[in-house]
Amino acid sequence: MTRELLKGNVAIAEAAVRAGLDAYFGYPITPQTELLEYLSQRMTDLGRVFLQAESEVAAINMVYGAAATGARVMTSSSSPGFSLMQEGMSYIAGSELPCVIVDVMRGGPGLGNIHPSQGDYFQVTRSAGHGDFHPIVLAPATVQEAVDFVTLAFDLADQYRHMVLIAADGQVGQMMEPAELPPMRDRNRPEPDYALTGAAGRERRVVHSLHMQADEEEAFNLKLQKKLKQIKKTEQRSIEYFTEDAELLVIGYGTAGRIAYTAVEAARERGIKVGLLRPQTLWPFPVQRISELADRASGCLVVEMNAGQMLEDVRLAIGGQIPVKFYGRMGGVVPMPDEILTAIEENYSRLQILV
Repeated sequence: MTRELLKGNVAIAEAAVRAGLDAYFGYPITPQTELLEYLSQRMTDLGRVFLQAESEVAAINMVYGAAATGARVMTSSSSPGFSLMQEGMSYIAGSELPCVIVDVMRGGPGLGNIHPSQGDYFQVTRSAGHGDFHPIVLAPATVQEAVDFVTLAFDLADQYRHMVLIAADGQVGQMMEPAELPPMRDRNRPEPDYALTGAAGRERRVVHSLHMQADEEEAFNLKLQKKLKQIKKTEQRSIEYFTEDAELLVIGYGTAGRIAYTAVEAARERGIKVGLLRPQTLWPFPVQRISELADRASGCLVVEMNAGQMLEDVRLAIGGQIPVKFYGRMGGVVPMPDEILTAIEENYSRLQILV
């Protein structure tokens, strides 16, 4: 296979096609619109389903319906549009249906702007619809990782009968990088045992999220929590750089984590013992590995493109073992490597004083 120069949104779209995407429903919103535009041509050329819905609310409910038939289905949006999808996402979770949802995050709150941000962290990890559930959340930092995560997302969705979100900030969606696309998958999959039948003379199957009796709803929730517990145990993912002897641990995801890597490299050249952990799953959060690294480090610096949302999960993972500091930019401002390097130097000096 050869590497191609691809824009992040286009790479995600083509990766979904090659992963066996049967149907896409969406609504245009910057900075993810190229994803929808690309699929409008590509899916119809292949004889697959593409539909530009009248709204994000309509799009997510079309995803719900298509997923109930056993189709491999996806939608995409950006922060305000993602907010509108949350009721439908809760129905999908309550019906245990697999699907993939891409959120290319922009500045907020409100309409905000079209610049890259990570302000949706709480939304994707905690409030993706009402009720007691978490979606699986993958956070790419490069175009290649975005491509790889699309295939992984569909596989995890099918494996667990659960929704998977790809949380890509606007920088990942808009930048162009060389990436290698996977081969086209065979779409002739066995019909899943939950798929609606709707035909006379066949086993009757019903997909729903309604349980009128409290004990029935509790029984479903206990089943769902058991599944989530298994996901939390087996699907924590992260990548590390220079952590073997790190006294200061830097944690950042997506674009913030990628920029932090440049700063960590520069700090290492100055003799600073600093390492980077970049979460690849925001839920389940890589709690186990962060806790292990905190046993060896003396301090932690969290870097985000928001006011400090993942910061809360880092503090929970570390559990007071070491001090946790924060550096962030908001509103679509992307931090520069020299800014993060300054924060690393300041926090490292503080640790030396404490020692």
